[in-house]
Amino acid sequence: MITIKTKEQIEAMGKAGRILADCHKEIAKMIRPGITSWEIDQFVEGFLAKHGATPEQKGYHGYPYATCASVNDVICHGFPKKEPLNDGDIVTIDMVVRIDGWLADSAWSYAVGNISPIAEKLLKVTKESLYKGIEKAVVGNRIGDVANAIQVYAESQGFSVVRDFIGHGIGSEMHEEPQVPHYGPAGKGPRIKEGMVFTIEPMLNVGKYHSKVDQDGWTARTYDGSLSAQYEHTIAITSNGPIILTEQ
Repeated sequence: MITIKTKEQIEAMGKAGRILADCHKEIAKMIRPGITSWEIDQFVEGFLAKHGATPEQKGYHGYPYATCASVNDVICHGFPKKEPLNDGDIVTIDMVVRIDGWLADSAWSYAVGNISPIAEKLLKVTKESLYKGIEKAVVGNRIGDVANAIQVYAESQGFSVVRDFIGHGIGSEMHEEPQVPHYGPAGKGPRIKEGMVFTIEPMLNVGKYHSKVDQDGWTARTYDGSLSAQYEHTIAITSNGPIILTEQ
């Protein structure tokens, strides 16, 4: 069942979203060759605590970290590691923030030092795909309109759209209805209504869209070893269009 949020609940989620966005701004300053995703994870723990918030991912189905840190061919759910990031890497930092009982969710992909032209294009197109989807998240449209806009644009730029991981409703729980795929035909899926809050989080690959999961049960990577990137916002649907709760 899709839960419609009140104005007050959306404002509470906006508070979580602002903390999350501010945290990403600080992470952006930290990204450089030689830093570890473990250091970033530790920073996030401290940053959230300082703002009275908690990392919702930590402990979720046994997940042990405050963030997901996905490097190069890792699509999502990568573990933070103590191995330094190298010049030319790309890394996605994904986190879910809880404060006062409400959540916000956002992932951002970062370039580490000087990256290749194809990696640069991948980051640019993935981010643009997110905003193409957000543009379609208006009252009266369907979830499929969001999904189709992302797929059409991403594929027109030569990238594939991951099928196995999708966006989702969010509120007091991390994963609520509706499910929000990033591929498929327009005009399908639930009707978008005022008060809905959900994530849009396209994951694009340089190669094919197929994924595989490591033995740790979490780390999902491209089946063909190609690069992958992700950008994600939490949005609230209003009569005047979508509001991005996690805008940087």
